[in-house]
Amino acid sequence: MTSTETDCLFCRIVAGEVPADVVATSERSIAFRDIDPQAPVHVLVVPRDHHGDIAQLAAADPELLSDVVALADEVAGDLADGQFRLIFNSGPRAGQSVFHVHGHVVAGAELGWSPA
Repeated sequence: MTSTETDCLFCRIVAGEVPADVVATSERSIAFRDIDPQAPVHVLVVPRDHHGDIAQLAAADPELLSDVVALADEVAGDLADGQFRLIFNSGPRAGQSVFHVHGHVVAGAELGWSPA
């Protein structure tokens, strides 16, 4: 059974209630283009089940976390020759704005490094 939150944007995307440019799916995760891309390839990978952040997901369902990472790798292989950065923001001060865990697959260019 899928755990969802009725007011969660990403749960609504997973349910098909909100449109998204889906680029890949697995049985347990979905990947779609970010609406405000920060690189030529910027795709969000989210589990179909609702978990607030990466630590909560890892504690509750490590196999689902593995599925998210595998789908991110598939997206990067399809869209960016397998070279990518996978970013999880955890908490508002870290930049998390939607509180359904999601990994940012960022690729398609020479990426610099700016931790803040």
